[in-house]
Amino acid sequence: MRNVRAIVMMTVSVAFASAAVFLAWHYLRAKAELDTSAIAVASKDIEIGARLSPESIQMVAWPRDSRPAGAFESLAPLLKDPGTEQPRVTRSGIQRGEPLLESRLAPVGSSGGMSAVITPGMRAITVRVNDVIGVAGFALPGSRVDVLVNTNAEQGSSNPNDSSISKTVLERILVLAAAQELSRDDAKPKVVNAVTLEVTPEDAERIDLARSVGTLSLVLRNAADVSTAPSRGITKPQLLGMIRIPPSAPVSVAREPRASAPAAVAPKHEHVEVIRGADRRPEATPNP
Repeated sequence: MRNVRAIVMMTVSVAFASAAVFLAWHYLRAKAELDTSAIAVASKDIEIGARLSPESIQMVAWPRDSRPAGAFESLAPLLKDPGTEQPRVTRSGIQRGEPLLESRLAPVGSSGGMSAVITPGMRAITVRVNDVIGVAGFALPGSRVDVLVNTNAEQGSSNPNDSSISKTVLERILVLAAAQELSRDDAKPKVVNAVTLEVTPEDAERIDLARSVGTLSLVLRNAADVSTAPSRGITKPQLLGMIRIPPSAPVSVAREPRASAPAAVAPKHEHVEVIRGADRRPEATPNP
């Protein structure tokens, strides 16, 4: 009888425990569903300047509290641009699983290709480069470069080589494309014959003038480096050390007081004693 009671109690306990676990699971699941919403994410890697497609995006549940700004709750606005009636275009590369945000897409009505990548208000200008000017192929899309020009400072000089100057004209310029490639692959630097830069309209004028009066060079810099380094440039005489730069302020050197001249020493006279028998008599001898 005692065994039967024990078995019944165990059965009832297991039944209540199972019911409690089921109710708790159901409650947590319902709460999780209430705290999430569906947003569009990339189902595969999407390159920069590409049009979206049903195969490249999908809807997934996302916590409401951490939902990123500009996310899309449906596929319709992504697959049908109100301006072009075509899918939207990306303005940057998107990795698989990343949310599709308005800031990562080209403006409504934009067509694909390079024009969709350019930031509104900016311009794209192409510079001819080689393996040296293009930093050995490391000036890749997405990197930042400085632009240098080597030209003559004085066109009317009798010796134009003496007036050559190298000057940084632009700093921290974004590389949009290398040749016709918009995507970036850090593991494969590629030497190209042209690099497209994103600049302001004023900077586009500077580059156009600089390449017409001299030779351009690109200097690769850290993309996270936002500092500027104002420079007057360097000329050939300065490079060869033919021109000395005067000190910014005269340097005063403390001098020790001169010691007074030693007093004149009276000349010494030598004396000779002459002894004759018991007679001793000194005689002065002049110093030669």
